[in-house]
Amino acid sequence: MTQIFGDFDSDLPVTQEYLIIGFSPSSIPLKQRWRNNGLSADFLADYLTAFFPGDPDDSSATERQAEIKSAVSFIANELLENAMKFSDETSLRPISIQLHLSPERIVFVTTNTVSPQSVDKFQAFIQELTASDPQELYIRQLEKNAADETSSASMLGYLTMINDYMAKIGWKFETVEKDPEVITVTTMVQLNA
Repeated sequence: MTQIFGDFDSDLPVTQEYLIIGFSPSSIPLKQRWRNNGLSADFLADYLTAFFPGDPDDSSATERQAEIKSAVSFIANELLENAMKFSDETSLRPISIQLHLSPERIVFVTTNTVSPQSVDKFQAFIQELTASDPQELYIRQLEKNAADETSSASMLGYLTMINDYMAKIGWKFETVEKDPEVITVTTMVQLNA
């Protein structure tokens, strides 16, 4: 069974420029590795800047390159943290992050497993996110997080992507095995290039 939410583009245009990084749960437990997400995110950002060369004589081009690098680093880090933090610990499937570049947009795609017990709560948040005003939801989520200091799921990363970077976000949930049940979630974030 497949369910799609938000702005998920199943038909990404074919491009020659992409990068895929995979993290295997068999070498080091993924939840222990999430602290290194910043390194992977910065690598993706550095990789991408090669396609947006800044002109030292043009301050606006150099500033645009810095903005793109910062956005890519933030979004990649958030996606990797979420994928690793909420990945199903019992699954041996790897977590992956992909970065696709076309003249019109930059597309991030992360795939990880999610425990069947957490799917409903995650989908309820997604439905609230896609049906609400992102600015208002951001404020409500900040208040909710302040009231519940024990919560480890702030859900502010997606809202920051939408509010600060005008990102389009979509999700695909897919049951890939029945017994035992294995569900993957693919998160797609699209930015205008």
